[in-house]
Amino acid sequence: MKTRKIIEDLEKLKEELNVVDMDQTPNAGHKFLDIETHQVTLANGKTFNREKLTKNNRDGSAVVIVPVTLENETFVIVQPRVFTKNGIGVEIPAGYIDPGETPMMAAKRELREEIGCESQELIPLKSYYQDQGISAAYNTCFLALGCIEKYPQKLDCDEYIKYMKCSLDDLYYLLDTGIINDANGIIAIEEARKTLKRKN
Repeated sequence: MKTRKIIEDLEKLKEELNVVDMDQTPNAGHKFLDIETHQVTLANGKTFNREKLTKNNRDGSAVVIVPVTLENETFVIVQPRVFTKNGIGVEIPAGYIDPGETPMMAAKRELREEIGCESQELIPLKSYYQDQGISAAYNTCFLALGCIEKYPQKLDCDEYIKYMKCSLDDLYYLLDTGIINDANGIIAIEEARKTLKRKN
């Protein structure tokens, strides 16, 4: 059965990326995360403080992509997510928007870097704030159609990402059973599922 095979394959990838030790280290200078404190005054005269989270001196806006090949297959990635219950995330390709990039440009770059793919058509699905109480990060989901594997994976020095190809049914199974459980993946896959259903 296909679903049993995808679980077995994922377990092998999870084993390889499992955290075996983690110690808190003192800050060595550069911080990826920072918190700004703002005093806010409303038109009615009320004043309050709010804290804003920034990532690498940027707002942390990102893209999330559901890739679909010409054969109607897709990809999932597995990477360490050390502060989650399982320590591992089963996800879809995603990444931050670099300075000077549009979301479309970032989606093309992330597809190439994380899974070595080029897409014939990128369809924007939905945009949303990650957490508008503490962040200005605004994410955009894409459906990437006609994906072709053309390049080797090209990751940042602190990224450890494994990926595998699977059927769309397997992707939906991973979502529906809670194996894919990050908000970005849930939103993007559900939007892609609706879009693909309308197209068929």
